[in-house]
Amino acid sequence: MLVTSCEKQATVLKEISSSESFLPMEIGNYWRNGDDNYTEIQDTVRINNKLFYKFYSLIGGDAISVQYFRLDEHNQLWESTPGGTGKEYLHAKFDARVGDTFFTMNDVQDWNNYKVKLIEKSETKRVFEWDMVYHPNLKGHPHTVTYIKGKGFEGPWQSIRISGVVY
Repeated sequence: MLVTSCEKQATVLKEISSSESFLPMEIGNYWRNGDDNYTEIQDTVRINNKLFYKFYSLIGGDAISVQYFRLDEHNQLWESTPGGTGKEYLHAKFDARVGDTFFTMNDVQDWNNYKVKLIEKSETKRVFEWDMVYHPNLKGHPHTVTYIKGKGFEGPWQSIRISGVVY
């Protein structure tokens, strides 16, 4: 007689406290420059069974941007869209080493794919350089995105609210 058993192992995501996270995600967090320029976390949504936070931004009083972000168990920042293709786009690898590179859409040679490089890393700051290396007109014109530990997006901001505390 042959007896077999299967044991399902659960994946446990390690919780990163707001003070330790480079992008603290909690409903109510915000980054503000007045009433016409801000980003705030408004809600959560499940996309492919993964929890994403809804980032709502008002720019200049009339332009709106909505993005959905999550941090995974490897301290990587992902974006996706509810009701979309189910694809995820990698924005940051907070545990990477300076000089490490990755592509937002893996290595797909699409005009909209960015090659991202960690160019500065300290205990309190991560700076990523983004370059559209497959775009015929925009390659070679990178921009940077900076995250501050415990605060998220680098300013200048008039006020930031993280976990109920306003800075």
